[in-house]
Amino acid sequence: MMKNVTNQQKKFIEEYIKTLDGEASCRYAGYKSPNLKELSNKMLADKKIINAIKKELLSRIPSLRVEKGYIVQKLLQIIEFSLEEEDILDKEGSFTGKRKLRDTSTGLKALENLCKHLGFGNAQDDSYKEAKIITISNLDENKL
Repeated sequence: MMKNVTNQQKKFIEEYIKTLDGEASCRYAGYKSPNLKELSNKMLADKKIINAIKKELLSRIPSLRVEKGYIVQKLLQIIEFSLEEEDILDKEGSFTGKRKLRDTSTGLKALENLCKHLGFGNAQDDSYKEAKIITISNLDENKL
């Protein structure tokens, strides 16, 4: 994992990756210096420590991979849940409008992220992209 670093430095590196706080990482790693901020600055300037942090982060990247389809699916769920509405009826039961069931800011943020993910609003491509919607009526079994 981390060659040429002491066990205490390994603890510092692990804590630093979790917190990105050099001073706290020194404390959690057990350093007893009266000036932990100065010590953390010194450690974070050490090429050996920097290389060990980089190697550790690179080793963790594969476990962070998430399928794009999963992200799109979750964003759609958030959008639908956050933007859900219900009908407003008067005393006689006549429709008078719609009311949001939840705070819509989360849904709008998810919608914005989905649009970015799908490439809408790119400066490079401002052309309109028609969405293809598949319903039961236009589903062609030969294309499946």
